[in-house]
Amino acid sequence: MKNLSLMCISALALATVVGGCQSNGSKHDGGFKYSVEKFADVEILRYRVPGFEDLPLAQKQLLYYLSQAALEGRDIIFAQFGKYNLPIRSTLEAIYTNYAGDKTSADFEALAVYLKRVWFSNGIHHHYATDKFTPAFSQEFFIGAVKSLEPSALPLQEGQSVDDLLTAIMPVIFDPAVLPKRVNQADGVDLISTSANDFYEGVTQKEVEDFYAKIKDPKSKTPPLYGLNSRLAKRNGKLVEEQWRVGGLYSAAIEKIVYWLQKAAGAAESDVQRKVIETLITYYTTGDLRAFDAYSILWASDTSRVDFINGYIEVYGDPLSYKGSWEAMVNFRDEKATQRTQIISNNAQWFEDNSPMDKRFKKEKVKGVSAKVITAVTLAGDCYPATPIGINLPNSRWIREQHGSKSVTIENITGAYDQASQGNGFAEEFYWSEVEISRAHDYGFVTDNLHTDLHECVGHASGRLLPNVTLEALKAYSSSLEEGRADLFGLYYIADPKLVTLGILPNDTAYKAEYYKYMTNGLMTQLVRIVPGKNVEEAHMRNRQFIARWALEKGAADKVVELVKREGKTYVRVNDYAKLRTLFGLLLGEVQRIVSEGDYEAGKNLVETYGVKVDADLHKEVLSRYASLNIAPYKGFVNPVYTPITDGDGNITDVTVAYTEDYAAQMLRYSREHSWLK
Repeated sequence: MKNLSLMCISALALATVVGGCQSNGSKHDGGFKYSVEKFADVEILRYRVPGFEDLPLAQKQLLYYLSQAALEGRDIIFAQFGKYNLPIRSTLEAIYTNYAGDKTSADFEALAVYLKRVWFSNGIHHHYATDKFTPAFSQEFFIGAVKSLEPSALPLQEGQSVDDLLTAIMPVIFDPAVLPKRVNQADGVDLISTSANDFYEGVTQKEVEDFYAKIKDPKSKTPPLYGLNSRLAKRNGKLVEEQWRVGGLYSAAIEKIVYWLQKAAGAAESDVQRKVIETLITYYTTGDLRAFDAYSILWASDTSRVDFINGYIEVYGDPLSYKGSWEAMVNFRDEKATQRTQIISNNAQWFEDNSPMDKRFKKEKVKGVSAKVITAVTLAGDCYPATPIGINLPNSRWIREQHGSKSVTIENITGAYDQASQGNGFAEEFYWSEVEISRAHDYGFVTDNLHTDLHECVGHASGRLLPNVTLEALKAYSSSLEEGRADLFGLYYIADPKLVTLGILPNDTAYKAEYYKYMTNGLMTQLVRIVPGKNVEEAHMRNRQFIARWALEKGAADKVVELVKREGKTYVRVNDYAKLRTLFGLLLGEVQRIVSEGDYEAGKNLVETYGVKVDADLHKEVLSRYASLNIAPYKGFVNPVYTPITDGDGNITDVTVAYTEDYAAQMLRYSREHSWLK
């Protein structure tokens, strides 16, 4: 999933499909209400955990322990995303819960929305655009509200006064020039000194690049993921890595994670799974990246029904793709739906052999590609509240090539997105004709999940780097290019007759639903996530746009795809789906070459030419049309609540699941029960 795309998210990183119009269903699904609330540009949803009640007690107990381990790391992601996030969050929560003034005032209501956005983004910067939020409440109100509280309610450090706290956090909240961007991807600037995350302190981009270039062994065929679990800081003029481990940074939270992982190890389904958990504990305890490699190898081979990820994994938060954001997800295998992904993984070598890439970049033997459909149980860290819909791990290239990888599609999450989108008018507003609308209704959910399967299972697992090419060769463009490579792999193969023969696609025209949705999203509708005047910066948005705009341009002579006007509105019209597939194949071959050869200049040119710039007039039109639908462009989730039932001796006799907790209640409870860092 990361360095070159760890937890990647096929067609929709973090619910990137901004509309939805797919399968049959209702927004309430027989009484289950998927939508919880809306604020700013966000809609909060619930997700079901079908089948949990029917699991054996031992699996419920294991899932509970792993879920507790996941929740204990919540503060880590806030701390990583900005050094002021935790005191700001705690101060806002103190006002939200203890303020005795008028809670119906415009200022207080604006503060409540701001706090909800901070919860959603794990900090003061937008979770997707990474720009700092602009508060709609006044500085005067904020100062007065803070000073109206008992000091004991505020996150005061030892010896710190209320005025000291305000002096520290006021500029961060209110001054747009202070820490404006969490992750800066702009070309031509120092990406480290202009990014507000707390992965680095007092260092420049060149110092970071030189530091890791010096410690790497270019001859090693099994290099660790250098820098993954540490902050690189300058101390007394010297660069040092401050590790996130027991006894190091974030130790108080990590100790709690380890406590619950130890409980989970005692409830493991097999000796292999127990060894997986114990090796992860070793990694958290020592900070040894070789222990993380050992854990990753064991994890990739573990076929237990209950599964999880827990650690520093996603590197999208670091513009240089070294530092892993903390995240966790607990799940169990959907046995029936997994039959689909097993068919794909069983044919991984066929996909590799028949892909439209140069033979030099193909794997002669695809190893250990496993795939499954999972039911998410608990989301945490960089997976919460916004979550991926697919995962492919481990990140390490040599582990993937020598030991294989594990790919998942999270179908209870995709199902929740789909159900919540019913009847929202998106397709009717943006799709060219009834043909595209009907096709999306009939096949959209199926093809969306299938594209995710292909993206994660065989897309990221395909291809190889040439000797002496490193993952870092593509620098700031690595994530966009890797996600584009996997997307293109899925797009190319979802139209292959082989999938109909394998029985995982209903017919030879269903793929058109995915093609049309992808092109419409990449060319138009994802622009709803961009602030007017801004460029595209997020890696997944860049990859979707460069694919769509490249195909639009290269197919222009034959009018393969067009942007056409009708009654003053712009639409995507696909005239030749077969030729569009050919274009996807050509681009896949080129992107694979770029990645395999580490061709930085070609990668930069592709992304900058097609993936970054925004058509201002089209952007304005899309925003206007989208606003009329009252659809939130971003979606995330509240977790179910799991309660252990115990006997008189404290033994767990059952674990129940409930779907009644609302967004603010969950966030405040997590802050009460799982806050260990200051």
